[in-house]
Amino acid sequence: MKKQLSMIAPRRLVLPLLATLVLSACGSNDDDTAQPPQAVVTPVPVAVVPESTRAQDTRTFAVSQSATTFAALSGAPDSDRWMGVLNNASYQVEVPKNWNGMLVMYAHGYAGEGANLSVSPPAIRRHLLSQGYAWAASSYSKNYYDVRAGVEDTNALAIEFVNIARQNGRTLTAPFKTYIMGVSMGGHITAAAVDEENIATAVHRIRYNGAVPMCGVLGDTELFDYFAAYQTAAQVEAGMPATSWPVANWSTIGPQVQAKLFSSFPGGTPNGPAVPTAQGMRLKQIVQNLTGGTRPLFDFAYAGALQNTVWGVFGRDGKVNGILGEDGVSTKDIVFQFDGDAAISAEEQAYNASIYRVQGSSEANRLRRDGLRWIPKTNAQIKVPVVTIHTLGDMYVPFKMEQIYKRRADANGTSGLLVQRAIRGISHCDFTIAEQVAAFQAMVKWEQQGVKPEGDDVLTPSVVADPKYGCKFTDNTASPDDSTNTLNVRKTLPACT
Repeated sequence: MKKQLSMIAPRRLVLPLLATLVLSACGSNDDDTAQPPQAVVTPVPVAVVPESTRAQDTRTFAVSQSATTFAALSGAPDSDRWMGVLNNASYQVEVPKNWNGMLVMYAHGYAGEGANLSVSPPAIRRHLLSQGYAWAASSYSKNYYDVRAGVEDTNALAIEFVNIARQNGRTLTAPFKTYIMGVSMGGHITAAAVDEENIATAVHRIRYNGAVPMCGVLGDTELFDYFAAYQTAAQVEAGMPATSWPVANWSTIGPQVQAKLFSSFPGGTPNGPAVPTAQGMRLKQIVQNLTGGTRPLFDFAYAGALQNTVWGVFGRDGKVNGILGEDGVSTKDIVFQFDGDAAISAEEQAYNASIYRVQGSSEANRLRRDGLRWIPKTNAQIKVPVVTIHTLGDMYVPFKMEQIYKRRADANGTSGLLVQRAIRGISHCDFTIAEQVAAFQAMVKWEQQGVKPEGDDVLTPSVVADPKYGCKFTDNTASPDDSTNTLNVRKTLPACT
């Protein structure tokens, strides 16, 4: 019998019930002893403590679309396509005429800091339709790095799926399977949506049947710790160490730091690949360890355009552009190393003892009384199959995120529900369609048939350092929906054969 998806209605605030204290007489005789009067207890007023706010709460966003449908995908099966607005977020929903009864929720990545909201379809849209899946995607009601809004708005849309279809003239039964997948920040949203803490604390609650986070921020706030660690290490290597946080004059000293460490830099002066100077060579090794350790393609990635993106976040405070109300970034637990040897040398000990440590507040991203944390955690407290994919050369959301997530799964005893795959790409989320389809199909087969798919060991240094690491699940087969740039870059990388 098909397993029905379990949905939980949104929470409502319930005022406490005040009861009077009743004193009852004791004894077993038959005397008609008068009962003492009820003691009336006057309730003590309970002060409602409002939750704290942050800059993100004051920002306003606008849905820019007015259409009620969107274009069909050329060559794809016939479908119904609906656009609309739900809870101040725009959405797209597509249901093929031959719907298989299953729904895939898609979570898009970081959309910047503009006021206008936009929604985008999954890259594997063609595959989903060809297999009979319906899919739905939200713009989220807020931009910036607002994973909290992403989880809530994606959940709300999944819950509303049948009603949206009915409002558009098509009667559907509730999906008997609902999966979730997403990229980058959407990968964070995807992993958070199936994590038990977030299922328990969300306003809009739903249990997904499986998840595919791709290039996801699976270390949640530890991504921002990495940015701070990279910046403070760069300053040390340039001879201009940080002495406070945030670094107030970064706009002035940043270019000087960069010039000491690179002879050319993407978007810099001179503009070109990120080529370390002699002074900058040790920084390269430090960053390799910060992003996942010795592994194939790191040299290509370190020289690449994403360096400019990463350096673009340097100089900020630890509030993640107003997503947190106070500084949450911390480097106090990060270990800086100069080589691939896990043992800490005397020189490394001295370095770690002397480098400025960013000290974030432990309360900055605490549990809240009004729903999810401001940055929902990805604790790997999972009860459904999760299949991840991540490129080895990602400098922006580094491969280290996968290692952090795996260690959390190991600590929670949930690694049996986690499969991770390394992909030989050098940018952020630069997957082929074939790689994304393979991950999704593997998760579905696992969830429906109990066949656990193969994956990669992401923790053993000698395995990750193998020149052929990532070959097993890298698939450069071209499709009509692939990025031409991704395919062209793949041709320049070392082959697996």
